[in-house]
Amino acid sequence: MSLFASLRSPNPAEAAIQLERMDAFWKVYRQDNQAIAQVVIVKQSKLVDKEFDVIVCGGTLGIFIASALQMRGWRVAVIEQGLLRGRAQEWNISRQELNVFIELGLLTEAELNKVIATVYNPARVGFQGGKELWVRDILNIGVDPIYLLEILKQKFLNAGGILFEQTGFKQATVHNNGVSVEILPKQSSKSGTTEFIHGRLLLDVMGHFSAIAKQARSQVNGNIKPDGVCMVVGSCAKGMPPKSYGDLIYSFTPIQKQCQYFWEAFPARDGRTTYMFTYVDADPMRPSFAELLEDYLFWLPKYQEIELEQLYFERFLLGFFPSYKQNPLQTPWDRILQVGDSSGMQSPLSFGGFGAMLRHLPRLTDSLNSALVGDWLTSMDLRSLQPYQPNLSVTWLFQKSMSVAVNQQIEADRINYLLNVTFSEMEKLGDRVLYPFLQDVVQFIPLAQTMLAMSIDDPILVIKIMKQVGVETLLDWLKHYLGLGLYSGLNQVGEAFVPAIANLLPEQQYQWQNRLAQWRYGSGGDYRRSLEDLR
Repeated sequence: MSLFASLRSPNPAEAAIQLERMDAFWKVYRQDNQAIAQVVIVKQSKLVDKEFDVIVCGGTLGIFIASALQMRGWRVAVIEQGLLRGRAQEWNISRQELNVFIELGLLTEAELNKVIATVYNPARVGFQGGKELWVRDILNIGVDPIYLLEILKQKFLNAGGILFEQTGFKQATVHNNGVSVEILPKQSSKSGTTEFIHGRLLLDVMGHFSAIAKQARSQVNGNIKPDGVCMVVGSCAKGMPPKSYGDLIYSFTPIQKQCQYFWEAFPARDGRTTYMFTYVDADPMRPSFAELLEDYLFWLPKYQEIELEQLYFERFLLGFFPSYKQNPLQTPWDRILQVGDSSGMQSPLSFGGFGAMLRHLPRLTDSLNSALVGDWLTSMDLRSLQPYQPNLSVTWLFQKSMSVAVNQQIEADRINYLLNVTFSEMEKLGDRVLYPFLQDVVQFIPLAQTMLAMSIDDPILVIKIMKQVGVETLLDWLKHYLGLGLYSGLNQVGEAFVPAIANLLPEQQYQWQNRLAQWRYGSGGDYRRSLEDLR
């Protein structure tokens, strides 16, 4: 009998179905000939009536941008496949990132404090055979998604927003002056009766597997298969030994099954959450989720120093998160923009859209507000809202060096040793180098300092990594590394352009504001942790 089948949980049959569905989806996803539904069509005609300015498809994270735009006075509609409500599992984030809700007027200080379900300190970073590092105030807050989404939902509705719950997205037709969206309410699903709503702009916030994003990527890149995948299995369980700290990234095993397993752990209200994740590609030979879950359960007792029989599993967490080298996704259509996970606006090292969404929420709110005011909604106008960001692109080298190809042969301790050397050098360089990196913000000077220190400390390791990732990956990385340096310089001088922008024509102001934001975010200059915290 498998370890999974022997566990104590409230609904084992439901958990088994969840696992079976995930593996079926994972199997199809790794195929080269995935079907691409044509859910967006273009017509050279005009809409007569547009009852909305913005239509947001996908409510879980879409309610953030929808609420922000509704508060600016725009007519916004949200389409959500199910009920718009959060899950039981907390979202982990840092307090500085949460303050965005206050800055945008979406939550009061009191409401934000109520959103916070758990707080812990410190957090551990460690890899087999090396020194453990301890940091504070990074991903140390557990947010209650149920309360957060409910309060934003009510504020959105009270401000005049329209919510279509239990309503499926079927198709979007782009016209010269707007978008017609065909929706399928749940009560009409049996009869097949659809309805239409119309707006000036459609925001696709339907996540990694959005049908709109899938079609867009096939048109832009010609290939929808991801360049990398992060597979994640985990659980929230009662009975764990009480621990006040969490793990940001931890490894205590060598490479096995061509996978390096990493772990995260956080205190939760109803137990302790633990994840095991690994960076792979979408090769058909990669493990199934059933295999990965068995490995998770095999190693969990050693990781948390407890026997499986002592644990009661409240819920299991299964998922995979694709990432693409050509990100963010550039929309091929007028009046449609990908936002959040559907855009790929996150590091290939991270596997949650909550933090990335909050990081870009102020920028997107301001830029979309300006675009709506000026009706600058062509594909060229909207692409400036999801621009090239070299600080995300350079992280592909890290993702590549933390994974092993299906037929690649390297030492079993290579990745652990690499990470021990890397984090040891960052610790020596100080918190100004270490903390941004742990929050998925890569900056030019800290990266240059780290790489120089590694080259001096262990040049043989650097040569091995170069061989592991390949010449093509290194040349591609060098291009983005130089771009990161350029953006860092442009961001430094960009402030000098601000007074002159006010004298430009409105459309030129819009373009320059987006360009300055591109340099700031693309260089990691938007990092929100105060300098005082990093002394």
